[in-house]
Amino acid sequence: MPTWPSEATPDAEGPSGAAPAQAPSHAPVPDLAVVGAGPAGLAAAVTAAALGLRVVVLDAGDRPGGQYYRSPAPGLGAARPEALHHDWAAFAAREAAFRGHESTGRITYLPAHHVWTVVRADSVTGEGWVLHAVAGEDDRAVRVRARTVLLATGAYERQLPFPGWTLPGVVGAGGAQAMLKSGLVLPGRRVVVAGSGPLLPAVAGSLAAAGARVPAVVEAGAYTGYARHASALLRNAGKLAEGAAYGGALLRHRIRLLARHAVTEVHGTDRVEAVTVARIDHEWRPLAGTARRIPCDAVAVGHGLVPQLELATGLGCATRSAGDGTVALALDSRQRTSVPGIWSAGETGGIGGARLALTEGEIAARAIAGAVVPTALLRRRLRLRAFAAAMTAVHRPGPGWRGGLRDDTEVCRCEEVPAGRIREAVAGLGARDVRTVKLLTRAGMGWCQGRMCGPAVAALVGEPPVADRRPFSCPVPLRHLAELPATES
Repeated sequence: MPTWPSEATPDAEGPSGAAPAQAPSHAPVPDLAVVGAGPAGLAAAVTAAALGLRVVVLDAGDRPGGQYYRSPAPGLGAARPEALHHDWAAFAAREAAFRGHESTGRITYLPAHHVWTVVRADSVTGEGWVLHAVAGEDDRAVRVRARTVLLATGAYERQLPFPGWTLPGVVGAGGAQAMLKSGLVLPGRRVVVAGSGPLLPAVAGSLAAAGARVPAVVEAGAYTGYARHASALLRNAGKLAEGAAYGGALLRHRIRLLARHAVTEVHGTDRVEAVTVARIDHEWRPLAGTARRIPCDAVAVGHGLVPQLELATGLGCATRSAGDGTVALALDSRQRTSVPGIWSAGETGGIGGARLALTEGEIAARAIAGAVVPTALLRRRLRLRAFAAAMTAVHRPGPGWRGGLRDDTEVCRCEEVPAGRIREAVAGLGARDVRTVKLLTRAGMGWCQGRMCGPAVAALVGEPPVADRRPFSCPVPLRHLAELPATES
């Protein structure tokens, strides 16, 4: 199992099955390990390197940028990848700095490294942390040491089930955008964008600009709700301009915005043929007599994002309930978690967008380096966090969506568990929490380990959102566990 110091490169890793590589005794341990190279991780790595720290960045992707700044594979020959992104200049500047520090050895970049756990290194090296990762196409076992750790693991989409959502042609809203940004492909030619959250207009505009026909953006929230957060809006004039730009794109492409509406059913046999949408009340219950049918061949649907916390909760980091009904990390003003030596930035502390993630990544790096954090930077975070709170309040799912689930609607796609079986576990078998429902129905035991169905199962059970504490954050070959030193087993 290779163990890498800060100056190691991915090419130094031994072949799968080779004897564990040992770092030279004189090799310095990196000052900081950053998990994730999205906006938060990228900003943190660049700032820390500029302040003199030795940084190693472990990222599941093949290139820096994360989910937000995805870019097409070089082989696709995209002439202007920046055309698919908002605020590309902010990424380009940091990527250039990142590559510059990488060339000098100040940053070691390890792409295609899936970190599955972080453990204290006291019993191994006497200091810091050990990060275990599954790396490359051959699933190599890699162990990285560092004095401090910054978790910038981002988020994944929240999906709420409805009849027909498992038909081919139904994709996540973020997934549709990822298909376009990284593969230059569309999920369909006539795409309804639905769900709730500020991502929807951006997705619709991108799909339309790429040649898709978007009949409607079906938004369950009410944009009038932002009026209750006038102070946060006025403090973030850039966000208002951004929203106006997305609205202009909808008008330019003649895309209808159906606020306070939801998709109640997807129709089709082998794939999507149409959707039924209906007006909903403030609790997201469909109103009788308002249903309409919209022909389409694809649906891009999402209800916001869920912070990805598996590594953090595995370490025992404290969490809090966020305003959008998800669980986020409890962080102090310098991005420290409750576990000394572990820091976090970006969506893990609550969904807030790329600009907030860039700001928090820089704050965390400065704090880790012992440098002064400028007051202007702290004020910017407060301002962006205020807007994020307003955004999550407006788009938080209402409880009424559960009433539209038929008993035969699949909730857990991996294990094919329908809503009726979950309701039976609660009403007939006495289940009072998600764990018991999981044991009785297998909901959440599949490949995604509850990432897709977890929020829906919790809502059907009536349990407030909680963060699971798991030993592994992603699938791990058994041979990796067998190769672990006795001190880490």
